[in-house]
Amino acid sequence: MWGHMGDWSGWGWGGMGFGMIGMSLFWILLIVAIVALVKGGWGGAALSGRRPEEPLDILKQRYARGEIEREEFEQKRRDLGGSA
Repeated sequence: MWGHMGDWSGWGWGGMGFGMIGMSLFWILLIVAIVALVKGGWGGAALSGRRPEEPLDILKQRYARGEIEREEFEQKRRDLGGSA
């Protein structure tokens, strides 16, 4: 009576056309996610080759910018156990 109206095996939404589009989108999204993770979304400092800033480095930068005086720099450097 209904013939092939309920048949989803053709080229309609449930057929090869939609299946191929869906599979293509899946692979594109998977590749984009992997590239995003590698580029810096996950472990950015380790993957980029940069080392995290050490407290003594930050202290030296603050002193160089004039944010702290020499006495404060020397005290904090001793507290950190650094030399220089």
